[in-house]
Amino acid sequence: MLEKSKVLLFGSVIFLLLVIVNISLFMSNRTLQNEVGQRSQYIQQSLQLEKIYQPLVRALADLAANRHDTQINALLNEQGISFTVTPTPAQPAPTK
Repeated sequence: MLEKSKVLLFGSVIFLLLVIVNISLFMSNRTLQNEVGQRSQYIQQSLQLEKIYQPLVRALADLAANRHDTQINALLNEQGISFTVTPTPAQPAPTK
């Protein structure tokens, strides 16, 4: 009889530990799912805003290049955006 109670006690302790592990894994999984959901939402919103950002950055780069504006150029460089100005090709003189 004493042997059966030890086995039952041992089994109960193991069962309790497994329940605790299961609860902790469930909570951890739920936290990770929330984090993934937030990142997914951020990515979706970023893709929607990209349609606005590209023309805005292009306009700022054109403005900085045309006016030789160092402040706008510095602002773009701070954001990791660099650009180069390609000179317009010279028109050859007409021959007579």
